Amino acid sequence: MSTLIKSLEDIMRKDASLNGDAQYIEQITWLLFLKAFDAKEMSWEFHSDYHGVIPKGLRWRDWAADKEGITGDSLINFVNKLFDDLKKLDASDGDLRQFVVRGVFEDINNSMKSGVYLRQLINRINDQVDFIDARQKHTFNELYERMLKDLQSAGRAGEFYTPRPVTNFVVEMIDPKLGESVLDPACGTGGFLASTIAHLGSVTSTEELKTLQTTIFGWEKKPLPYLLAMTNLILHDIEVPQIRHQNSLARPLSDYSAKDRVDVIVTNPPFRGAEEATIKQNFPAEFKTSQTADLFLALTMHLLKDHGRCGIVLPDGFMFGTEPVKKALKEKLLKEYGLHTIIRLPQVFKPYASVHTNLLFFQKGVASVGVWFYRLDCPEGSKSFTKARPMQDRHFDPVRAWWKNKQPIVVDGFDKAHFYTTEELQALNYNFDKCCSFPRKEEEILEPWELIQQYESERASLNAEIDQVLAEITTLLEGTKS
Repeated sequence: MSTLIKSLEDIMRKDASLNGDAQYIEQITWLLFLKAFDAKEMSWEFHSDYHGVIPKGLRWRDWAADKEGITGDSLINFVNKLFDDLKKLDASDGDLRQFVVRGVFEDINNSMKSGVYLRQLINRINDQVDFIDARQKHTFNELYERMLKDLQSAGRAGEFYTPRPVTNFVVEMIDPKLGESVLDPACGTGGFLASTIAHLGSVTSTEELKTLQTTIFGWEKKPLPYLLAMTNLILHDIEVPQIRHQNSLARPLSDYSAKDRVDVIVTNPPFRGAEEATIKQNFPAEFKTSQTADLFLALTMHLLKDHGRCGIVLPDGFMFGTEPVKKALKEKLLKEYGLHTIIRLPQVFKPYASVHTNLLFFQKGVASVGVWFYRLDCPEGSKSFTKARPMQDRHFDPVRAWWKNKQPIVVDGFDKAHFYTTEELQALNYNFDKCCSFPRKEEEILEPWELIQQYESERASLNAEIDQVLAEITTLLEGTKS
């Protein structure tokens, strides 16, 4: 995969109209969507009396599959028309798949100006990616994740990428069942939803497949991750992904009714940035803030059905924050949402972000008697996960073993796992960061005269070492004279 991404990047770099890794990712993903959708259409045609959504002549097989097909200016002109036609697809016959195709191309553009290089890009994808082959069903996940790791300057991509071991673990602990409604209100590329589908296992009967199709939901604000999420779910056999292209925070909480609530929410909301003042007005006074992570937590809590379950990724800023909004959220989590477990994570989002994160697990409609905290340390010999050494599913095995029979753990005098009652958390003024945090080396603060004394001592020692080395050099030089 790394070799493939590098070869695609090398081709796109020759096209002067492309500027940076973010455009590289956009270019590759709309091509992958068309190739993947065509593979699914061929499958639907084979198994049923299906009539294609994308008109003949515009399907991948009609213009992209032939290595000796159109190229140069003719290819660029064709692709520009292709985009126009797909954005105007007639969905009057009620086939929701037409809405899917039309929707993903609303805010996506072809940025390449050289048809020669575009043809090379298409041919390389055809050579290396086969979505018809069942063994490559999950190629898209690996391909996209490899893109983010290899295209270093695509910093904004980190906003909508969650490592698969994290999504897999959260879904495993929440344990959604077939028939339960599952939502990710900040779904990015659909990682949590894909992990949910994998967790549910093989769905074979027509009725089960229909249930799966109508109970997996995602919302995404940005056009590129929206396109990626749609492609991801189509490759996971969701014919009409229930992914909305919308800002989840733009709707007032008071507008949601019982029919909007779901059984399960698994999500990693954006941490960075701030929402404009008009967005804050959609929330009750106690939750009005510009910090997106806090707003998403408030939204998530509101969207759960009674006894609905949630697993959410939140930054350390939420843990130690005791300002009014964060404190109100924590109080509500304990009193009404049965917050029961928090997993403290090391730096798992490198190279995109160096922030420590936390996994919070809660259930609506019950009061919390207390919270278990568990600190997941990096493997021995490592200070953090990196691009070269990313987090793997196996790194969560210690947490899985502990989760089955939660017990306190102390390592080198520091709590690694500990249960805090609600009264103890209140006594900490809801500063959760004090619970099983990562050990930090304390720096000794000396008085000014002690600092001067220490400096003089270190300087004297260093000067003595220099004098000794100079003396040895002088002795050697005198020896050469004789």
